[in-house]
This record gives sequence, C-alpha cells and structure tokens, in this order.
Amino acid sequence: MPRTALLALSLIASTPLFAAPDAVDGASTQWILARLARPAPMRTAFVELRDSPLLKAPLRIEGEYRRPTDDTLVREVRSPYPETTTIRSGTVSIARAGKSPRSFSLSRVPELAGLQASFGALLSGDRQLLDQHYRVASSGSHQHWTLTLTPKDAAFAAKVRDITLYGRGAELRCIETTPAGKGEVQRTLLAGAAHAAATAATATELATLCHQDSAHQ
Repeated sequence: MPRTALLALSLIASTPLFAAPDAVDGASTQWILARLARPAPMRTAFVELRDSPLLKAPLRIEGEYRRPTDDTLVREVRSPYPETTTIRSGTVSIARAGKSPRSFSLSRVPELAGLQASFGALLSGDRQLLDQHYRVASSGSHQHWTLTLTPKDAAFAAKVRDITLYGRGAELRCIETTPAGKGEVQRTLLAGAAHAAATAATATELATLCHQDSAHQ
C-alpha cells in the first residue's frame, strides 16, 4: 500500500492532537477536540495529489473516508482506480478490482497503528489517549486553527516527523504529513476543502487550498 495512502488513511483514523502548549487566546487543543469529536457513523470526501519522478503529471486521487462504527475506518478510492482499504480489529484489508483482497496486521505498520489510536481519541474527545501517542501544539483562532502532532513512538517518528491539521470551526479541512527523511509532504484535503479542490491540478494549488484559511488569521 503506498505511503501516502497509509498516512492519509491512518491520519483520518487517528487525527490526534498533542500535549504541548495550547493557544491561550485562540483555539486550544481542548477546544478543537470538543469541536471535532464525532460519533459513528460519519463520512467525508477527500482529494490527494501524488507526485513521483516516474509520473509525467501528479496522480490525482479522489474518494471518501467512512467510519461506519467506532472501531472501523474505511478509505474508498473512487478515481482514478477503485480501491477500498478497511481498518478493523487490528487488521488492515485492501480490496482492489481484479485482484484478490490482501490483509495484514496493523502491528506491521507503526504509523497506521499510532494514527488509528489517535483517530479514536480525537473522535471521542479523549485527550489522555492522544497524549500517549503525540506531543500536541495548537495555534490560530476558532475560525482558522492549526494543530501540530509530533509522534512519541520511535518507530513512528522514524517515518513521520510531524502531522499538521488545518481547520475552521468544527471542520477539519486539510492534513499535511511531513516525512522524517527525504520525501514530499503528503497532503490530503477533506470535506469542504476537497470540494473546493475540484479543479486543482498541481501540488501548489492543493497547498494553497490547504493553507489559505490559516493565512487569513
């Protein structure tokens, strides 16, 4: 499974916050947690652009994240190919048209395991569980906030330097995952930002949509 897909999937399965300094006059971590907490079932559209030296142009990926039950996360890719990834009960299953489904333990992918744990914490508003996996820092206003998550687990941190979430009010609009080593920042636009990205064709355009709210703080 591509790293981008893993990180995005996990991310949505985890969306955590850390336990570092909270914004005093703006959006605190606790305030953001209270707004983002959502019971199952829930769903949100997503858009990604995946770049590679082997591609003539960035690959645009569109689909939907679903959380049908509290312990299940589904990432359904609809374009440019159909693929469904499901995380449930410590197992990751990947189904793609024309191929036999594949399954493997979540323990093989530390970034997915950590993200899934944080996602559950985020959607339930469990700050203590988030603090077990991340150092958390929040900034911005209630209208335009940013949440930065730094992994505490060594195996996870060896792959991911940090994860930054951008949102406004109760809407999580964008997730940026920065690799610990070489590699491009992985960007996933969600909800309203994903719809706004209908005509975005470059990584720069996607980054602008991801950051535009915070730029207006």
